[in-house]
Amino acid sequence: MPKLSCLFMKLLARIAPVIGLVLTLAGCNEMATLPVAAGTGPQPTLPAPRATLIPTVNIAPAIGWPSGGAPQAAPGTRVTAFAGSLDHPRWLYVLPNGDVLVAETNAPPMPDDGKGIKGWIMGLMMKSAGAAVPSANRITLLRDSDGDGVADQRSVPLEGLNSPFGMALVGNDLYVADTDAVLRFPYAAGDTQIRAAGIKLLDLPAGTINHHWTKNLIASRDGSKLYVTVGSNSNVGERGIEAESERAAIWEVDIRSGAHRVFASGLRNPNGLAWEPDSGALWTAVNERDELGSDLVPDYMTSVRDGGFYGWPYSYYGQHVDERVTPQRPDLVASALAPDYALGPHTASLGLASSVGTTLPAVFANGMFIGQHGSWNRRPHSGYKVIFVPFENGKPAGAPVDVLTGFLSEEGKALGRPVGVALDKRGALLVADDVGNMIWRVSAGP
Repeated sequence: MPKLSCLFMKLLARIAPVIGLVLTLAGCNEMATLPVAAGTGPQPTLPAPRATLIPTVNIAPAIGWPSGGAPQAAPGTRVTAFAGSLDHPRWLYVLPNGDVLVAETNAPPMPDDGKGIKGWIMGLMMKSAGAAVPSANRITLLRDSDGDGVADQRSVPLEGLNSPFGMALVGNDLYVADTDAVLRFPYAAGDTQIRAAGIKLLDLPAGTINHHWTKNLIASRDGSKLYVTVGSNSNVGERGIEAESERAAIWEVDIRSGAHRVFASGLRNPNGLAWEPDSGALWTAVNERDELGSDLVPDYMTSVRDGGFYGWPYSYYGQHVDERVTPQRPDLVASALAPDYALGPHTASLGLASSVGTTLPAVFANGMFIGQHGSWNRRPHSGYKVIFVPFENGKPAGAPVDVLTGFLSEEGKALGRPVGVALDKRGALLVADDVGNMIWRVSAGP
Protein backbone atom coordinates (compact mmCIF):
# COMPACT_ATOMS: atom_id res chain seq x y z
CA MET A 1 0.00 0.00 0.00
CA PRO A 2 1.51 3.41 -0.90
CA LYS A 3 2.39 5.71 1.96
CA LEU A 4 -0.08 8.49 2.62
CA SER A 5 2.38 11.18 1.55
CA CYS A 6 2.72 9.51 -1.85
CA LEU A 7 -1.04 9.24 -2.18
CA PHE A 8 -1.42 12.97 -1.69
CA MET A 9 1.34 13.72 -4.13
CA LYS A 10 -0.31 11.50 -6.72
CA LEU A 11 -3.54 13.40 -6.12
CA LEU A 12 -1.63 16.60 -6.84
CA ALA A 13 -0.28 14.99 -10.00
CA ARG A 14 -3.85 14.65 -11.26
CA ILE A 15 -4.63 18.29 -10.47
CA ALA A 16 -1.36 19.77 -11.78
CA PRO A 17 0.49 17.03 -13.69
CA VAL A 18 3.89 18.70 -14.07
CA ILE A 19 4.09 19.95 -10.48
CA GLY A 20 2.63 16.74 -9.13
CA LEU A 21 5.14 14.57 -10.97
CA VAL A 22 8.06 16.56 -9.57
CA LEU A 23 6.64 16.40 -6.05
CA THR A 24 6.04 12.68 -6.31
CA LEU A 25 9.60 12.01 -7.44
CA ALA A 26 10.93 14.33 -4.71
CA GLY A 27 8.92 13.06 -1.79
CA CYS A 28 8.51 9.30 -2.30
CA ASN A 29 12.15 8.28 -2.83
CA GLU A 30 13.78 9.68 0.30
CA MET A 31 14.42 6.95 2.89
CA ALA A 32 16.70 6.37 5.83
CA THR A 33 20.07 4.88 4.97
CA LEU A 34 21.01 4.24 8.60
CA PRO A 35 19.26 2.28 11.36
CA VAL A 36 17.71 4.18 14.26
CA ALA A 37 20.50 2.82 16.46
CA ALA A 38 23.06 4.85 14.50
CA GLY A 39 21.30 8.02 15.65
CA THR A 40 21.15 6.87 19.27
CA GLY A 41 23.57 7.29 22.14
CA PRO A 42 26.13 9.85 23.33
CA GLN A 43 27.82 10.14 19.89
CA PRO A 44 25.19 9.62 17.18
CA THR A 45 26.05 9.36 13.50
CA LEU A 46 25.07 12.59 11.75
CA PRO A 47 25.14 12.16 7.96
CA ALA A 48 24.89 15.04 5.52
CA PRO A 49 21.44 16.66 5.28
CA ARG A 50 19.18 15.38 2.51
CA ALA A 51 16.89 18.19 1.40
CA THR A 52 13.81 17.39 -0.72
CA LEU A 53 11.40 19.66 -2.52
CA ILE A 54 8.72 18.73 0.00
CA PRO A 55 9.08 17.01 3.37
CA THR A 56 9.09 13.26 3.73
CA VAL A 57 5.69 12.50 5.28
CA ASN A 58 5.17 8.97 6.58
CA ILE A 59 2.28 9.01 9.00
CA ALA A 60 1.12 5.80 10.65
CA PRO A 61 -2.69 5.97 10.29
CA ALA A 62 -4.36 5.74 13.69
CA ILE A 63 -6.71 2.77 14.08
CA GLY A 64 -6.61 2.01 17.82
CA TRP A 65 -6.36 -1.32 19.59
CA PRO A 66 -8.52 -4.29 18.67
CA SER A 67 -10.55 -5.85 21.48
CA GLY A 68 -8.12 -7.37 23.95
CA GLY A 69 -5.11 -5.86 22.19
CA ALA A 70 -2.13 -4.49 24.12
CA PRO A 71 1.52 -3.60 23.57
CA GLN A 72 4.32 -6.07 24.33
CA ALA A 73 6.25 -5.67 27.57
CA ALA A 74 9.94 -6.32 28.19
CA PRO A 75 11.06 -9.69 29.58
CA GLY A 76 10.47 -9.88 33.31
CA THR A 77 7.57 -7.41 33.12
CA ARG A 78 3.92 -7.48 32.16
CA VAL A 79 1.57 -4.83 30.84
CA THR A 80 -2.05 -4.37 31.86
CA ALA A 81 -4.67 -1.71 31.26
CA PHE A 82 -4.76 0.73 34.18
CA ALA A 83 -7.58 2.77 32.60
CA GLY A 84 -9.35 3.02 29.25
CA SER A 85 -12.02 5.01 27.40
CA LEU A 86 -10.13 8.26 27.87
CA ASP A 87 -10.11 11.17 25.40
CA HIS A 88 -6.63 11.67 23.96
CA PRO A 89 -4.67 11.23 27.23
CA ARG A 90 -1.30 12.92 26.81
CA TRP A 91 0.34 13.56 30.17
CA LEU A 92 0.43 12.02 33.64
CA TYR A 93 1.13 13.17 37.17
CA VAL A 94 1.06 10.91 40.24
CA LEU A 95 -0.09 12.55 43.46
CA PRO A 96 1.47 11.62 46.84
CA ASN A 97 -1.54 9.48 47.83
CA GLY A 98 -1.25 7.46 44.61
CA ASP A 99 -4.06 9.12 42.66
CA VAL A 100 -3.14 9.66 39.02
CA LEU A 101 -3.93 12.88 37.16
CA VAL A 102 -4.31 12.60 33.39
CA ALA A 103 -4.32 15.56 31.01
CA GLU A 104 -6.92 14.73 28.35
CA THR A 105 -5.89 17.29 25.82
CA ASN A 106 -4.99 18.20 22.27
CA ALA A 107 -3.90 21.22 20.27
CA PRO A 108 -5.90 24.44 20.65
CA PRO A 109 -7.40 26.25 17.63
CA MET A 110 -4.64 27.94 15.60
CA PRO A 111 -6.48 29.83 12.86
CA ASP A 112 -3.37 31.37 11.31
CA ASP A 113 -1.32 28.19 11.26
CA GLY A 114 -1.31 25.57 8.53
CA LYS A 115 -2.15 27.83 5.61
CA GLY A 116 -1.17 27.10 2.01
CA ILE A 117 -0.79 23.77 0.22
CA LYS A 118 1.84 22.46 2.67
CA GLY A 119 -0.36 23.34 5.63
CA TRP A 120 -3.38 21.71 3.99
CA ILE A 121 -1.51 18.46 3.37
CA MET A 122 -0.02 18.44 6.88
CA GLY A 123 -3.46 19.03 8.39
CA LEU A 124 -4.83 15.99 6.60
CA MET A 125 -1.85 13.96 7.70
CA MET A 126 -2.27 14.93 11.35
CA LYS A 127 -5.94 13.98 11.13
CA SER A 128 -4.96 10.56 9.83
CA ALA A 129 -2.52 10.18 12.74
CA GLY A 130 -5.28 10.86 15.27
CA ALA A 131 -3.81 14.23 16.22
CA ALA A 132 -6.68 16.47 15.06
CA VAL A 133 -9.45 15.55 17.50
CA PRO A 134 -10.88 18.45 19.55
CA SER A 135 -9.24 18.91 22.92
CA ALA A 136 -11.19 17.60 25.92
CA ASN A 137 -9.49 20.35 27.96
CA ARG A 138 -9.74 18.54 31.27
CA ILE A 139 -7.73 16.89 34.01
CA THR A 140 -9.12 13.50 35.04
CA LEU A 141 -8.29 11.80 38.35
CA LEU A 142 -7.89 8.01 38.41
CA ARG A 143 -7.86 6.09 41.70
CA ASP A 144 -6.96 2.45 42.31
CA SER A 145 -8.75 2.09 45.64
CA ASP A 146 -8.13 -1.67 46.11
CA GLY A 147 -4.53 -1.78 44.88
CA ASP A 148 -5.09 -4.30 42.10
CA GLY A 149 -3.38 -2.19 39.44
CA VAL A 150 -6.60 -1.05 37.79
CA ALA A 151 -8.26 2.33 38.32
CA ASP A 152 -11.72 1.72 39.77
CA GLN A 153 -12.69 5.31 40.54
CA ARG A 154 -12.71 8.25 38.15
CA SER A 155 -13.53 11.93 38.57
CA VAL A 156 -12.89 15.21 36.75
CA PRO A 157 -11.40 17.74 39.16
CA LEU A 158 -10.68 20.31 36.42
CA GLU A 159 -12.35 21.05 33.10
CA GLY A 160 -12.77 24.01 30.79
CA LEU A 161 -9.00 24.42 30.54
CA ASN A 162 -7.06 25.50 27.44
CA SER A 163 -5.04 22.54 26.11
CA PRO A 164 -3.58 21.60 29.52
CA PHE A 165 -0.42 19.55 29.70
CA GLY A 166 2.07 19.70 32.59
CA MET A 167 1.03 19.37 36.25
CA ALA A 168 2.87 19.71 39.56
CA LEU A 169 1.79 19.75 43.20
CA VAL A 170 3.65 22.09 45.56
CA GLY A 171 2.31 22.00 49.12
CA ASN A 172 -1.43 22.55 48.82
CA ASP A 173 -1.24 24.14 45.38
CA LEU A 174 -1.69 22.28 42.10
CA TYR A 175 -0.04 23.98 39.13
CA VAL A 176 -1.31 23.27 35.62
CA ALA A 177 0.36 24.45 32.43
CA ASP A 178 -2.27 25.42 29.87
CA THR A 179 -0.97 26.23 26.42
CA ASP A 180 -1.07 29.97 27.22
CA ALA A 181 -0.65 30.25 31.00
CA VAL A 182 0.38 28.55 34.24
CA LEU A 183 -2.57 28.29 36.62
CA ARG A 184 -2.66 27.58 40.36
CA PHE A 185 -5.48 25.68 42.06
CA PRO A 186 -5.96 24.83 45.75
CA TYR A 187 -5.69 21.12 46.44
CA ALA A 188 -5.98 18.99 49.60
CA ALA A 189 -4.85 15.37 49.84
CA GLY A 190 -7.55 13.04 48.60
CA ASP A 191 -9.58 15.70 46.79
CA THR A 192 -11.50 14.42 43.78
CA GLN A 193 -12.97 17.82 42.88
CA ILE A 194 -11.48 21.31 42.65
CA ARG A 195 -14.22 23.91 42.66
CA ALA A 196 -12.15 27.04 43.18
CA ALA A 197 -11.23 29.07 40.12
CA GLY A 198 -7.63 28.90 39.03
CA ILE A 199 -5.35 31.86 39.64
CA LYS A 200 -3.03 32.75 36.77
CA LEU A 201 0.60 32.70 37.83
CA LEU A 202 1.94 33.93 34.47
CA ASP A 203 1.22 34.00 30.76
CA LEU A 204 2.99 31.70 28.31
CA PRO A 205 3.65 32.31 24.60
CA ALA A 206 0.74 31.09 22.47
CA GLY A 207 -1.45 32.96 19.94
CA THR A 208 -3.12 32.19 16.63
CA ILE A 209 0.07 30.49 15.46
CA ASN A 210 1.23 28.23 18.28
CA HIS A 211 3.41 25.68 16.56
CA HIS A 212 4.45 23.67 19.61
CA TRP A 213 1.53 24.03 21.98
CA THR A 214 2.46 21.59 24.76
CA LYS A 215 3.78 23.27 27.90
CA ASN A 216 5.20 21.09 30.66
CA LEU A 217 6.40 22.00 34.14
CA ILE A 218 8.24 20.57 37.11
CA ALA A 219 8.85 21.99 40.59
CA SER A 220 12.27 22.58 42.07
CA ARG A 221 13.30 20.37 44.96
CA ASP A 222 12.61 23.11 47.51
CA GLY A 223 9.29 24.08 45.93
CA SER A 224 10.29 27.68 45.33
CA LYS A 225 10.43 27.54 41.53
CA LEU A 226 8.80 25.97 38.52
CA TYR A 227 10.63 25.02 35.35
CA VAL A 228 8.37 25.37 32.31
CA THR A 229 8.96 24.15 28.75
CA VAL A 230 8.08 26.45 25.84
CA GLY A 231 8.56 24.97 22.37
CA SER A 232 9.46 26.91 19.24
CA ASN A 233 6.86 28.55 17.00
CA SER A 234 8.28 27.02 13.80
CA ASN A 235 10.51 24.28 12.48
CA VAL A 236 13.68 26.35 11.98
CA GLY A 237 12.71 29.96 12.49
CA GLU A 238 11.00 30.36 9.12
CA ARG A 239 8.47 32.78 10.63
CA GLY A 240 11.26 35.11 11.68
CA ILE A 241 13.22 35.17 14.90
CA GLU A 242 10.82 37.76 16.35
CA ALA A 243 8.12 35.05 16.49
CA GLU A 244 10.44 33.01 18.72
CA SER A 245 10.80 35.45 21.60
CA GLU A 246 11.50 33.39 24.75
CA ARG A 247 10.45 30.23 22.92
CA ALA A 248 12.49 27.07 22.27
CA ALA A 249 13.41 27.39 25.91
CA ILE A 250 12.92 26.29 29.49
CA TRP A 251 11.78 29.06 31.81
CA GLU A 252 12.54 29.35 35.52
CA VAL A 253 9.52 30.79 37.34
CA ASP A 254 9.37 32.15 40.88
CA ILE A 255 6.32 30.58 42.50
CA ARG A 256 5.60 33.52 44.79
CA SER A 257 5.72 36.33 42.25
CA GLY A 258 5.33 34.66 38.86
CA ALA A 259 8.48 36.41 37.67
CA HIS A 260 10.44 34.37 35.15
CA ARG A 261 13.69 34.18 33.26
CA VAL A 262 14.95 31.98 30.44
CA PHE A 263 16.87 29.20 32.18
CA ALA A 264 18.09 27.49 28.97
CA SER A 265 17.50 28.19 25.29
CA GLY A 266 18.02 26.75 21.81
CA LEU A 267 15.86 23.71 22.69
CA ARG A 268 13.47 23.35 19.74
CA ASN A 269 10.65 21.53 21.52
CA PRO A 270 11.40 20.39 25.07
CA ASN A 271 8.68 18.27 26.65
CA GLY A 272 9.59 15.77 29.35
CA LEU A 273 11.29 17.03 32.51
CA ALA A 274 12.90 14.99 35.28
CA TRP A 275 15.37 15.42 38.12
CA GLU A 276 18.39 13.11 38.00
CA PRO A 277 18.97 11.92 41.59
CA ASP A 278 22.76 11.47 41.65
CA SER A 279 23.75 14.81 40.14
CA GLY A 280 20.62 16.77 41.05
CA ALA A 281 20.52 18.06 37.46
CA LEU A 282 17.39 18.87 35.52
CA TRP A 283 16.94 16.71 32.41
CA THR A 284 14.65 17.23 29.45
CA ALA A 285 13.54 15.30 26.36
CA VAL A 286 13.64 17.40 23.19
CA ASN A 287 12.14 17.02 19.71
CA GLU A 288 14.68 18.26 17.19
CA ARG A 289 14.06 19.77 13.74
CA ASP A 290 12.46 18.21 10.66
CA GLU A 291 12.92 18.18 6.88
CA LEU A 292 16.62 17.32 6.69
CA GLY A 293 16.01 13.72 5.69
CA SER A 294 15.03 10.52 7.45
CA ASP A 295 18.41 10.21 9.22
CA LEU A 296 18.45 13.74 10.69
CA VAL A 297 18.14 15.14 13.27
CA PRO A 298 18.11 12.84 16.30
CA ASP A 299 15.76 13.77 19.09
CA TYR A 300 17.58 13.74 22.39
CA MET A 301 17.59 13.99 26.15
CA THR A 302 20.05 16.15 27.97
CA SER A 303 20.95 17.64 31.29
CA VAL A 304 20.08 21.32 31.25
CA ARG A 305 22.67 23.93 32.22
CA ASP A 306 21.63 27.26 33.64
CA GLY A 307 22.23 29.73 30.81
CA GLY A 308 23.01 26.96 28.33
CA PHE A 309 22.29 27.41 24.61
CA TYR A 310 21.58 24.21 22.63
CA GLY A 311 21.71 25.48 19.06
CA TRP A 312 18.19 25.92 17.73
CA PRO A 313 17.56 27.21 15.12
CA TYR A 314 21.08 27.98 13.94
CA SER A 315 22.68 24.61 14.58
CA TYR A 316 21.78 21.09 15.60
CA TYR A 317 23.41 18.59 17.90
CA GLY A 318 25.92 21.10 19.09
CA GLN A 319 27.56 23.14 16.37
CA HIS A 320 26.32 21.48 13.15
CA VAL A 321 25.11 24.51 11.19
CA ASP A 322 21.65 24.45 9.63
CA GLU A 323 22.14 26.26 6.32
CA ARG A 324 18.41 26.91 5.93
CA VAL A 325 18.35 29.54 8.67
CA THR A 326 18.80 33.18 7.76
CA PRO A 327 20.49 35.23 8.91
CA GLN A 328 23.19 32.95 10.27
CA ARG A 329 24.55 33.47 13.80
CA PRO A 330 28.05 32.01 14.00
CA ASP A 331 28.56 33.74 17.33
CA LEU A 332 25.72 31.74 18.87
CA VAL A 333 26.70 28.53 17.12
CA ALA A 334 30.14 28.78 18.69
CA SER A 335 28.51 28.54 22.12
CA ALA A 336 26.04 25.75 21.32
CA LEU A 337 26.15 22.78 23.70
CA ALA A 338 25.88 19.23 22.38
CA PRO A 339 23.16 17.15 24.06
CA ASP A 340 24.06 14.26 26.35
CA TYR A 341 22.23 11.43 24.59
CA ALA A 342 20.54 11.01 21.21
CA LEU A 343 17.23 9.16 21.07
CA GLY A 344 17.03 8.40 17.35
CA PRO A 345 15.92 10.56 14.41
CA HIS A 346 12.27 11.63 14.40
CA THR A 347 11.26 9.35 17.27
CA ALA A 348 9.21 12.18 18.82
CA SER A 349 10.59 11.46 22.28
CA LEU A 350 8.19 13.25 24.63
CA GLY A 351 7.73 11.50 27.97
CA LEU A 352 10.57 11.43 30.50
CA ALA A 353 10.60 9.89 33.97
CA SER A 354 13.36 8.95 36.37
CA SER A 355 13.27 5.32 37.49
CA VAL A 356 13.89 6.21 41.14
CA GLY A 357 11.56 4.06 43.22
CA THR A 358 10.71 1.57 40.50
CA THR A 359 9.80 -2.01 41.40
CA LEU A 360 10.56 -3.26 37.90
CA PRO A 361 13.48 -5.69 37.44
CA ALA A 362 17.00 -4.59 38.37
CA VAL A 363 17.92 -3.59 34.80
CA PHE A 364 15.55 -0.63 35.23
CA ALA A 365 16.83 0.46 38.66
CA ASN A 366 18.85 3.51 37.60
CA GLY A 367 18.00 5.56 34.54
CA MET A 368 15.25 7.26 32.57
CA PHE A 369 12.09 6.02 30.89
CA ILE A 370 11.22 7.75 27.61
CA GLY A 371 7.89 7.72 25.79
CA GLN A 372 8.48 7.89 22.02
CA HIS A 373 5.34 9.13 20.28
CA GLY A 374 6.56 8.15 16.81
CA SER A 375 7.76 9.72 13.59
CA TRP A 376 6.01 11.47 10.71
CA ASN A 377 9.15 12.74 8.91
CA ARG A 378 11.00 9.43 8.54
CA ARG A 379 10.75 6.43 6.26
CA PRO A 380 10.65 3.79 7.68
CA HIS A 381 8.95 4.69 10.95
CA SER A 382 10.85 5.31 14.16
CA GLY A 383 9.70 5.59 17.76
CA TYR A 384 6.26 4.22 18.64
CA LYS A 385 7.58 2.61 21.81
CA VAL A 386 8.73 3.21 25.36
CA ILE A 387 12.43 2.79 26.07
CA PHE A 388 14.72 2.91 29.09
CA VAL A 389 18.22 4.40 29.12
CA PRO A 390 20.45 3.16 31.98
CA PHE A 391 22.50 5.71 33.95
CA GLU A 392 25.66 5.55 36.05
CA ASN A 393 27.03 8.42 38.13
CA GLY A 394 24.35 10.77 36.83
CA LYS A 395 24.97 10.11 33.11
CA PRO A 396 23.62 7.71 30.47
CA ALA A 397 25.63 4.50 30.39
CA GLY A 398 24.64 2.03 27.73
CA ALA A 399 22.23 1.26 24.94
CA PRO A 400 18.50 1.81 25.38
CA VAL A 401 16.28 -1.08 26.46
CA ASP A 402 12.81 -1.56 24.96
CA VAL A 403 10.12 -1.43 27.65
CA LEU A 404 6.91 -1.39 25.59
CA THR A 405 6.69 -2.15 21.88
CA GLY A 406 4.03 -3.31 19.43
CA PHE A 407 2.28 0.04 18.97
CA LEU A 408 2.44 -0.38 15.18
CA SER A 409 0.59 -3.06 13.25
CA GLU A 410 2.34 -5.19 10.62
CA GLU A 411 0.80 -2.86 8.02
CA GLY A 412 2.37 0.19 9.67
CA LYS A 413 -0.81 1.49 11.29
CA ALA A 414 -0.85 2.98 14.78
CA LEU A 415 -2.66 0.84 17.31
CA GLY A 416 -1.49 3.31 19.93
CA ARG A 417 1.04 6.08 20.49
CA PRO A 418 2.86 6.38 23.83
CA VAL A 419 3.35 9.86 25.25
CA GLY A 420 3.69 10.68 28.97
CA VAL A 421 5.34 8.25 31.40
CA ALA A 422 5.33 8.22 35.22
CA LEU A 423 5.92 5.83 38.10
CA ASP A 424 2.91 5.03 40.25
CA LYS A 425 3.05 4.85 44.03
CA ARG A 426 3.99 1.15 43.92
CA GLY A 427 6.83 1.65 41.46
CA ALA A 428 5.12 0.40 38.30
CA LEU A 429 5.41 2.41 35.09
CA LEU A 430 2.32 4.19 33.75
CA VAL A 431 2.17 5.11 30.06
CA ALA A 432 -0.34 7.47 28.44
CA ASP A 433 -1.46 6.24 24.99
CA ASP A 434 -3.26 9.05 23.14
CA VAL A 435 -4.35 6.99 20.12
CA GLY A 436 -5.45 3.93 22.10
CA ASN A 437 -7.05 6.26 24.69
CA MET A 438 -5.53 4.09 27.38
CA ILE A 439 -3.23 4.27 30.37
CA TRP A 440 -1.02 1.20 30.39
CA ARG A 441 0.67 -0.14 33.53
CA VAL A 442 3.99 -2.00 33.35
CA SER A 443 4.85 -4.01 36.46
CA ALA A 444 7.22 -6.80 37.41
CA GLY A 445 5.98 -10.22 36.47
CA PRO A 446 6.11 -13.00 33.93
